[in-house]
Amino acid sequence: MSRSSDVDQAELDRFDALTASWWGTGRGMRALHDITPARTGYVGSRTRLPGQRVLDVGCGGGILSEALARCGARVTGIDPGEGAIGAAQRHSQGSGLDLDYRLASAEPFSREYPDQFDTVLCMELLEHVPRPGDLVRACAAMARPGGDVFFATISRNALAAFLAVYVAEYCLGVVARGTHDWRAFVRPGELLAWAGQSGLRVLDISGLIYIPGLRLCRVAGPAVVNYLMHCRRPGGGEKEKSRKAAEALEEEDE
Repeated sequence: MSRSSDVDQAELDRFDALTASWWGTGRGMRALHDITPARTGYVGSRTRLPGQRVLDVGCGGGILSEALARCGARVTGIDPGEGAIGAAQRHSQGSGLDLDYRLASAEPFSREYPDQFDTVLCMELLEHVPRPGDLVRACAAMARPGGDVFFATISRNALAAFLAVYVAEYCLGVVARGTHDWRAFVRPGELLAWAGQSGLRVLDISGLIYIPGLRLCRVAGPAVVNYLMHCRRPGGGEKEKSRKAAEALEEEDE
């Protein structure tokens, strides 16, 4: 796998150390499992999933990828972490789901497979990369014209720092300690600007409310702490390079 500027080695090492935790019963990954039904529901309510080619950027251990595959999507998951991809592949073997996991980061993958996916998801990743604007651009490039792009991240403000870092990591332990640096959180206005610069049309921004003690999560309210954004790449005509890239990936799938 080629390294790129969208990979922070320290962050990569931190998540690789959690390889055994992705599908475990410990508290460190509980939040991801708790919020996945709400994330999947949001995506499924705004775009068609059955039969669609979906890319999960920064798929980690495959928690969201498997949920999307259960909805009938044809899911490709990419992640630059060997430990994460290994965990995703091992778990998928017993799931009965057909998932395609690749050891890759977004920028080089976007150059190899542009204009290809019906839906691209980048969930809980923007706050972990050195140049999130470049990651947004790569995600936009991988969506076909007329395709959907979804982001999920955390807003940068005092309340988010308190809830997402101090409470979630150090008080309740539903997120592994050291997972987040509040200074890397992304304000909605910043993500809106990057989306626009990447040629995406923003269709929706919604808050994600998570109550760890009750393990409840729902999409509601403004983008104060956790939030989701739905974008669409304008246009609907396929280009020749898109067709060739799709054929190349199909051949690798076989």
